[in-house]
Amino acid sequence: MSSKEKETGSSYKMFKMFKRNFKVIEAEPPLDVKDAFSKYSEGKNLMTSDQLLQFLINFQGESDAKIEDADKIISNILQSRHHIAKFTRNNTLTLDDFHHYLFDQHLNFPINPQVCHDMTAPLSHYFIYTGHNSYLTGNQLNSESSCVPIINALKNGVKVIELDIWPNSAGDDIKVYHGRTLTAKVPFIDCLKSIREYAFVGSEFPLVVTLEDHLTPELQAKAAEMITQTLGDVLCTSLECLEEFPSPGALKGKILLSTKPPKEYLYSKDSCENEAPCEDDKNEKKVTEDKNDLDTEDSEDSGGESENIDISEDKSCSLGVHKYKSLIAIHAKKHRDGFATSLTLDPSKVERLSLSEQQLEKGAEDHGTELVRFTQRNLLRIYPKGTRFNSSNYNPMIGWMHGAQMVAFNMQGYGKKLCLMQGMFRSNGGCGYVKKPDLLIRTDEGNKLFNPGEKLPVKTCLKVRVYMGNGWDSDVKASHFDSYSPPDFYVKVHIVGVPADAKKFETEPLDDSWTPVWDQEFSFPLTVPDLAILRLEVRDHDTGEKDDFGGQNCLPVRELKSGIRTVPLYDREGKKYNSAKLLMRFEFV
Repeated sequence: MSSKEKETGSSYKMFKMFKRNFKVIEAEPPLDVKDAFSKYSEGKNLMTSDQLLQFLINFQGESDAKIEDADKIISNILQSRHHIAKFTRNNTLTLDDFHHYLFDQHLNFPINPQVCHDMTAPLSHYFIYTGHNSYLTGNQLNSESSCVPIINALKNGVKVIELDIWPNSAGDDIKVYHGRTLTAKVPFIDCLKSIREYAFVGSEFPLVVTLEDHLTPELQAKAAEMITQTLGDVLCTSLECLEEFPSPGALKGKILLSTKPPKEYLYSKDSCENEAPCEDDKNEKKVTEDKNDLDTEDSEDSGGESENIDISEDKSCSLGVHKYKSLIAIHAKKHRDGFATSLTLDPSKVERLSLSEQQLEKGAEDHGTELVRFTQRNLLRIYPKGTRFNSSNYNPMIGWMHGAQMVAFNMQGYGKKLCLMQGMFRSNGGCGYVKKPDLLIRTDEGNKLFNPGEKLPVKTCLKVRVYMGNGWDSDVKASHFDSYSPPDFYVKVHIVGVPADAKKFETEPLDDSWTPVWDQEFSFPLTVPDLAILRLEVRDHDTGEKDDFGGQNCLPVRELKSGIRTVPLYDREGKKYNSAKLLMRFEFV
């Protein structure tokens, strides 16, 4: 390049940065889009609704598409792009219109945006969007406790909220905070009111509230009164002694409490006939000395066992505790007496077990199939290890591949792991419930359970083609990426799943373009596609500096629609950009 050309280029970059209103040059349609238009329009310049329907059925794999769907697409495109042509075009699309349809995130989805899973199976057959310490605004040690993160979680579709309930300093009221830390406190009643108001904003399917109960019997009685008065008829009471849980569909509009029942009732005549009494936890009262134990079972799931207080002397208190017990819909139990013992099945009842991420990782080494068997009928909750003081998260895949329904996450812990969680639960219409794949629910033809650690043959190959991207110029400031030039975008394309399926690729960086065209294809042989997630992340390449973040998305592979699709991008917190998106193609071969 001559010195004059370099100067012109530099001037153009400076000019482009400061003249933000100048239109970004639009990239032409990829070759695959041109070929598809030519084929289905039969070589003509215009595509009719009948021809578009054939494209939807044969190329996009939408076998249930109807002519009304094609008409609606054309009408939307003409309405948005040609206000006059919609009256003169006779309901047809040009190549440019066709390309705009394919690159419209509101018309051409990568996954079904509606609830599309069977919602009539037992709760244990679903992954459930689960929060950890849902009241915390920041870290686990000294951040604020508030109703705001609870409300935000519910708005975003979270369907399991966790509250740690403790006596206040006077011992006459109930506060929510992370015990044995410096986190601030929020009144229990305020949390209940927020839950009641926002429980079904995300979807009408049931909400589970897990209580980490550190209350005296008197305060358990008070909690029962608060819960009853605040939640009222939306509260689903005891489901004990059931051989299987009800379905999400049957529990629409209901809130279920889950905790351990008060200690005296573990031995009472009201218990299920075959329910074995739990032993006292000898370490129940022990104050944690090691920071590593901050979230071990003593603090995570003390679950309502009174600390050796005799409640039989106060009849009114006893009645209150009985009322409290009757409100517990899902009974929880502790992990004790060995991993295998915790997974023992009782055919006469179903319950919830909690394990830390470390306990799961260690136990899964020798008890992978037992975990899968346990989660076919019972609920398993996984929570972060105690050393995650900064509210970071762990890889949710180890929980999901063993059938754990409640993989509890810190919703304020932004990063790649939370992106996986958010991506999983954008499927099935974002309702907070995702049907587990059949391999986790049933045995195979030889009556064999799925073993996550077993090497399996390749079942399918996913081909992913990254065509192009655009929209960043509308969503971010010109200087967000580079100060004096357009960004140099590239895309990371990863599969997260069972270890044998994990694979990473990335496109070449495209220099100085707000509308990059990569047109690169990557192949992913998959042994367990039902548990695989496609992770996408856009970066701006910077020599000598950390590459800037340009958006991300995670898509469950089993939910992917084949064909050419628009993939919207999300920011670091999981909020969707208004315009930034990728045009991609997905094929299963």
